[in-house]
Amino acid sequence: MNKNTLQHVLTPLIAIFLIFFIWFGPIPTPYVTTIVISILIFVASYIEYKGKLFSSLGFQRSNFKFKSIFVIAPLVALGLFLFYLFVLIPLATKLTGIPIDYSDFEGLEGNWALCLFALLFIWISAGFGEEIVFRGYFMKQFVKFFGDGKVSIVINIIVFACLFGYLHGTQGITGQIVTGTIGAIIATIFYLRKYDLWFVIAIHGFFDTIALICIYLGLV
Repeated sequence: MNKNTLQHVLTPLIAIFLIFFIWFGPIPTPYVTTIVISILIFVASYIEYKGKLFSSLGFQRSNFKFKSIFVIAPLVALGLFLFYLFVLIPLATKLTGIPIDYSDFEGLEGNWALCLFALLFIWISAGFGEEIVFRGYFMKQFVKFFGDGKVSIVINIIVFACLFGYLHGTQGITGQIVTGTIGAIIATIFYLRKYDLWFVIAIHGFFDTIALICIYLGLV
């Protein structure tokens, strides 16, 4: 373990305990759970890092560039979605024999008003929320405690990709496998981009936007 002060050890441990309690505790967790957890992470990061709250999560001002966020990230998201649609889903479905459960998205096909609301919600809860939780907080805390050696990073990516997939249980086992794989790819990009949270938020948000458009058009 790297040398850390008591504050740098206890704060994330308490935060992670609270996060898992929200996820798996006796209190029902609605769809706003990720937003609530993101707020908890901001509080924990403020306590731990004070003036470096945003940079500690990967929100570097120097990385917020138009070309990166609005050109490269959407293209990566499109490539990732095509890989998801034409490679991952067929392979995972063949492996499990069970199609992905898209029942959570019933009613969105052809409903532009509901899709616009869903678009705003997924950017906040998934694009920002999930990336803050899994990449900005979990991955970076793992690196803080266990370093960024190759073995550590591989374990880091695998552990949180599995958790990421597991928490998408409403999509069934096939959806969990596919989502976990996508999570691992995004985590790898996060590492290769030197923990650029803006970039993976954009990838996640545009990926879900493309998926939502396909659902609206009845293509998936």
